[in-house]
Amino acid sequence: MSRSVASLFTAHPATVGETYLQHLHSATKFSVLMFCGAAACLVHAVLPFAFVRTGSSMIERLHHMMITARARHAGGK
Repeated sequence: MSRSVASLFTAHPATVGETYLQHLHSATKFSVLMFCGAAACLVHAVLPFAFVRTGSSMIERLHHMMITARARHAGGK
């Protein structure tokens, strides 16, 4: 099955109701937040008194963001 080069960049974002640039922004924000959460977890591993709830709070925040985006997309259909 042959797909155009443009569709390689737009097919997945369309499935979540986003343009390529909107998806780029969302995925980048998600990535930065995941990185910060991972860094906090790493520091917490060495210093158990630091960032006690940061990792789990970040997971909850990212989950909420994902569910909100899905609901928004489902409502837009």
